[in-house]
Amino acid sequence: MAQDRSDPTSHDETAAFASEGNDDAPIVAFDFDGTLTVRDSFTAFLKWRAGRIRYALGVARLLPAALAYLFHRDRGRIKAQAVGEFLKGVPRERLEADAAAFAQSHSRQLLRPDAVAAWKRWRTQRVRLVIVTASPDVLVAPFARGLGADVLLGTQIAYDAQGRVAGAFATPNCRGPEKVVRLKDRFGPDLTVKAAYGDTSGDREMLAMAEIPGYRVFTAKP
Repeated sequence: MAQDRSDPTSHDETAAFASEGNDDAPIVAFDFDGTLTVRDSFTAFLKWRAGRIRYALGVARLLPAALAYLFHRDRGRIKAQAVGEFLKGVPRERLEADAAAFAQSHSRQLLRPDAVAAWKRWRTQRVRLVIVTASPDVLVAPFARGLGADVLLGTQIAYDAQGRVAGAFATPNCRGPEKVVRLKDRFGPDLTVKAAYGDTSGDREMLAMAEIPGYRVFTAKP
């Protein structure tokens, strides 16, 4: 799904990760949460940013949405509702600064050592390292920059005309078939995926594209 870069209500973090001089190199794609990290970074960020009491109140208000999820099983829908509950109205610059602070303070607690080691081994080869995640790209961006990712593809948060979080997503949840859509949208339909790594059924389609599929191959904890 192509992103309208002229739309002031959306923000594409992939622009900050455009690789130079390596446009025909094969792709090595990593899922983020549970693959490069030991747990869900979006939930961890919301809990960290809100604080214990505010987070508990927000979770309580989201209980009807959680119960509805048992029937519709739409992860993107419940994640968007969490964005509305915890982040609506936050200026983009404030959110980006908070995401950077969170990554700085939590990267050692979240990143899997064996996954980072594999990432570094691939970095020595002529490939483009891509993070493909269902988490909001604005939250994963500081981690991606720290790792030296060539491209970040994630779910994009919508902003209003004043640059504040609108309480929804600007793109479909980047999970399952959407990961393939986003990869092909960014790199073209004939891209070569040398390797891909993931840990849930939401990575299945991306893994199927890869010459070397890695399912739950990283298990180390910080």
